[in-house]
Amino acid sequence: MTNNNLLNYTIQENDKTVKSIMRENLNFSQRLSKRLEMSESILLNGSVVKLNKKVFIGDILSIGFDEEEDEYDAIDIPIDIVYEDSDLLVVNKPPYIVVHPTKSHQNNTVANGVAYYFKKNGIKRKVRLVNRLDMNTSGIVIIAKNPYAHNELANQMKMDTVDKYYYAVVEGIIKEDKGTINQPIARLNPEDIIRIVHTSGKECITHYAVEKRFNNMTLVRVKLDTGRTHQIRVHMKHIGHPIVGDALYGQESRLINRQALHCCEMKFKQPLTGQDIVIKCPMPDDIIKVMNN
Repeated sequence: MTNNNLLNYTIQENDKTVKSIMRENLNFSQRLSKRLEMSESILLNGSVVKLNKKVFIGDILSIGFDEEEDEYDAIDIPIDIVYEDSDLLVVNKPPYIVVHPTKSHQNNTVANGVAYYFKKNGIKRKVRLVNRLDMNTSGIVIIAKNPYAHNELANQMKMDTVDKYYYAVVEGIIKEDKGTINQPIARLNPEDIIRIVHTSGKECITHYAVEKRFNNMTLVRVKLDTGRTHQIRVHMKHIGHPIVGDALYGQESRLINRQALHCCEMKFKQPLTGQDIVIKCPMPDDIIKVMNN
């Protein structure tokens, strides 16, 4: 098995067994642990072991994953990698590209580019997208390299323990320096992609802080407590400040050919080590151009 198909964990305590480490430290279920034991996919310092094996500080516990064929076609599309480790790949998505294939965009997506990168580098894993961005929103997209990392990060997202920050240039001058929008968002027509603030919707909380005021526009730094589809776009429209260039919730702009929205920072726990990881992506040129206009 190659390193790309192994999840490696360094033991940090004595008087434990492989089973207890997998359950208590790594959140493996009893059933999955047993299955991995049966398939001889659990290694300690490079040798196959049973679940009842004692471990000691400094031992390397390795969990093997079967090689996988990806569902996405591998297409040579440039991807801007901003972070990578044995469990994760993080890219800075440019605007005008979708994250994964859809009916109207069947390839030339971020997922196709990552599949190509995996293939080229012998990473025999599926592309597991942890988060998604709208086609015309730029910034951070996280990909997990194994099912364990994907599940752990998905749980962090579900528990809203991932800090997500965006830059948005909005129409008009926001007078207060900061604020919070706590309004539910719903999609009233299942055929329509447009969302609105509506009492029937799910809870949505958006915090914003003004970074700069200029030319009847305001640059805000936005922090999401929740992560609903189109949340920032709907909430900014709701308070009378739609995002510049957002044709769906506001109007087109001569300054930019998309909504001026960029996912600039994310903070989360590395799924295996629990260490804080902070990813930052600088403001893209087209949004800088809007502010310099």
